[in-house]
Amino acid sequence: MATIDQQFVEYIVKNLVSQPEEVKIDRAIDEKGVLLTLTVADEDLGRIIGRRGSTAQSLRALLRALGTKNDARYNLKIVNNESPTQEKSAPVETPTDETVETEDNFAENTRKALAELDDLDV
Repeated sequence: MATIDQQFVEYIVKNLVSQPEEVKIDRAIDEKGVLLTLTVADEDLGRIIGRRGSTAQSLRALLRALGTKNDARYNLKIVNNESPTQEKSAPVETPTDETVETEDNFAENTRKALAELDDLDV
């Protein structure tokens, strides 16, 4: 049986995501208050977090309001549906001779750039 806080967050989130069946909310109580862990599908993670975290901030603000009403302190943790053992691997690009820069080349190029800056009259 889901508590009122879980039902509240679940209702809001399920109306925002494209895969509502993947939404899962776990509830844990500790010394800091109630921790709600929201799990969504990987493709819905951006929708829940929002631009610059605005949607996540709004969800947390609503939870604070609910906490004020229920005399509780709520925290919301947002995770995606992938298991932690799965890691996304980026495609590996093999560097070409042009992109490989040794320390000597880097130092030489940096010295040249600094010398050009010294020549500028400011």
